[in-house]
Amino acid sequence: MKILVCISHVPDTTSKINFTDGDTKFDTNGVQFVINPNDEFGLTRAMWFKEKQSASVDVVTVGGAEVEPTLRKALAIGADNAIRVNTPAQGGMQVAKELAKVVQDGGYDLVIAGRESIDYNGGMVPGMLAAMIDANFVNTCVGLEVDGTTATAVREIDGGKETLKTSLPLVIGGQKGLVEESDLRIPNMRGIMMARKKPLNVVEPVGAVQATDITSFEKPTPKGEVKLVDADNIDQLIDLLHNEAKAI
Repeated sequence: MKILVCISHVPDTTSKINFTDGDTKFDTNGVQFVINPNDEFGLTRAMWFKEKQSASVDVVTVGGAEVEPTLRKALAIGADNAIRVNTPAQGGMQVAKELAKVVQDGGYDLVIAGRESIDYNGGMVPGMLAAMIDANFVNTCVGLEVDGTTATAVREIDGGKETLKTSLPLVIGGQKGLVEESDLRIPNMRGIMMARKKPLNVVEPVGAVQATDITSFEKPTPKGEVKLVDADNIDQLIDLLHNEAKAI
């Protein structure tokens, strides 16, 4: 089985976020970038298939040279090869079109992507990619087994979970539950050294045009000051909740 894991290069959640050029561009200065968490769950599941079923695992991302440390981390975790599509990621449709070419050229049986990235939270790429390559698609996937050309997937739905059987080729949008957080892998020294010798292939883009433009960014409204109410002053508490907080 040949697996491709789609990796997003995203800011660490502890990073301080700022914008430049009149709030039209994301300021990357001082920001630490990591593998998108939803993608990391998928990569860990792919490693299980590699170890248990002798699958081959490639990773891919769309971006400039700045994303290569993230790909190298994926290689250090255990991926066999890395692919970087040499163009900035500028929107879900554009990224999906670039990834579709990689999938078609590579002849992959299973494509594992995160259901969304934690920076823009678009949640569009896996579904669009599946449509472009005419593959089956399971989103919000929290469980996956493959037996030959048959896959059994578990996905979250409103109020519960649903188990599906489908055939390869398959694209999934994975998330926490595909593996548990305790299963995630930290690259060890041997993995880091081996990653330096593994292929990181740079491919030229197909020239997909972005379908959307970012006009501006806006930070959430800062939290207001906390008002303390005496435990015995219930009338004041009710008045504040009703007239100021509009909570009741």
